[in-house]
Amino acid sequence: MHRTYSMRNSRAPTAQQMVTPPPPPSSTKAGRFFGKGSLAHTFRRTTAGSFGPDLARKLAQLVKMEKNVMRSIELVSRERREVAKQLSLWGEECDDDVSDITDKLGVLVYEVGELEDQFIDRYDQYRVTMKSIRNIEASVQPSRDRKQKITDQIAQLKYKDPNSPKIVVLEQELVRAEAESLVAEAQLSNITREKLKAAFAYQFDALREHSEKLALIANYGLSLLDLIDDQAVTPGETRPAYDGYEASKQIIIDCENALANWTFENAAVKPSLSIRQGQREGGFELEDEPLRGEGMEDWGEQDKLGEPAEGTTSEVPAEEKRPAPVMAA
Repeated sequence: MHRTYSMRNSRAPTAQQMVTPPPPPSSTKAGRFFGKGSLAHTFRRTTAGSFGPDLARKLAQLVKMEKNVMRSIELVSRERREVAKQLSLWGEECDDDVSDITDKLGVLVYEVGELEDQFIDRYDQYRVTMKSIRNIEASVQPSRDRKQKITDQIAQLKYKDPNSPKIVVLEQELVRAEAESLVAEAQLSNITREKLKAAFAYQFDALREHSEKLALIANYGLSLLDLIDDQAVTPGETRPAYDGYEASKQIIIDCENALANWTFENAAVKPSLSIRQGQREGGFELEDEPLRGEGMEDWGEQDKLGEPAEGTTSEVPAEEKRPAPVMAA
């Protein structure tokens, strides 16, 4: 993971970064005239958190920021397809092997752009679901404001005129307002949990499909590169004739079939978790069923709540704390 257990902690290096240090930051990330983001994105983000009910402002800002993310992905998708066309156009004037392979690589890069365009549609399901939580928060705010207003009026009357008959009337209104607020708060609590799970299920399913299809394209692209003869030739020496047209065509066909036949059931990456999921009894016990993954190891049974069985330890071994996904062969 890029962060240690929380977004609020400092960034930790990955295992790959420790083996191979990351490259320096891209030159496109510095020297921007209007800062890190576009002026329009910054304006939409700041204005979203400046208006509307207080309770819904933070989530309204999140929803607007996600819209900026989608617009950025749309731009990347469009530019990538243009890059694919330009790659094929450049390779057309090169030697036979380079010409054929760059044309086929252009097909794969163009397909990546198509996948990014499809990813936007699936990602929008997540954003719209989060937007529904924002709408519920906005609807709850008036009941909170009404209860607070009545409470303030009662306190003011008790300070100015403790014997005022309006105090009894306001206290009765406060009871009704508190009842209405309790219903609204319960509805908000229930819907927030339901919609939050649904929203991120949409996002993670979209990410899984997008990432695995990108991995398929990358592997077929590497197979295409193997068809290029990169042996150095001496001046005046003729390179052997290229005969990989059928092989490169078949690689593209195989890639198209793999993408068309991909489903969540045959996903290559499976999580390996060091915890077990189940229905919690009192917030402590866990059932033995693994959480959406394989490769679970038995930790042994617990004799009591919070006490490990004899011969076991409550600490997770260091190598099991942060398991990495395993790519199937």
